[in-house]
Amino acid sequence: MIKSMTGYGGAQSTDGIYKLSIEVKSVNNRYLDTSVRIPRNFMFAEDAVKNAVHSHISRGKVDVFINLDTVSGESFAVNVNEALAAEYKAAIEGLAQKLGISGEVTAYQICKFSDVLTLEKKEVEKEEALSELLSVLEKALSDFDLMREREGRKLLDDISSHLDALEEYVSFIEKRAPQTVEEYRDRLTKRMLEILESKQIDESRILTEAAIYADHIAVDEETVRLRSHISQMRDMLTSCAPVGRKLDFIVQELNRETNTIGSKCNNSEITRAVLDMKSEIEKIREQVQNIE
Repeated sequence: MIKSMTGYGGAQSTDGIYKLSIEVKSVNNRYLDTSVRIPRNFMFAEDAVKNAVHSHISRGKVDVFINLDTVSGESFAVNVNEALAAEYKAAIEGLAQKLGISGEVTAYQICKFSDVLTLEKKEVEKEEALSELLSVLEKALSDFDLMREREGRKLLDDISSHLDALEEYVSFIEKRAPQTVEEYRDRLTKRMLEILESKQIDESRILTEAAIYADHIAVDEETVRLRSHISQMRDMLTSCAPVGRKLDFIVQELNRETNTIGSKCNNSEITRAVLDMKSEIEKIREQVQNIE
């Protein structure tokens, strides 16, 4: 099943050391362009995040937003400067003795002095953090893929309807084109009779001229190729592999064959059919631009 290049997915987790929130979104792009926004102290995980994204998408502009907060105190450490605390205690007691006042000192009082207690953030355990991050990212990417698949089904239905219409126009041209040769021969015969004033005309010359005209306007090769391209496109639309670029090429071929038919057939009905075909092909092209 084809996938759209446009999608959104997200996942969250608070089960581990970190409270993780990851969002993935993408829009159309000719090539794969991945941007990762991640806290500075987790920059070591950027390449792993990009590799995970690239395993899910091959084309599009992808933005990954990673937010995380610590939910466990294990990521912080409180350091006690015991020597400094002892100095504060001795200084307070010495001052109390000199002034003749109470010198009872509590631990809480000493801790309120500067630099007795300091808070230090522990170094990130990279392997554990990376494992946790990639686990949540995989959930976000799965959600992201589900949306792209839903959009892909819509694209498939829409493109298939335009291919059906295109095939109907091809059938009309295949039926109508030979009739234009008969019409040309009748017009040529009538014109020759008018010029020669009802005198006998050379029937072989009429047949020769009609044959030359038939060869000039023959569109059999073009209609056969159009049917082949339509069949190829239908097969690709059911593929699980990225086919956006191939489909874009086939659309160009559809347009080229249709233009050739338009330049060959000097018939108003076929000309109208060609214009309608070009309209259908343009609608297909617009939708193909959204396919990965």
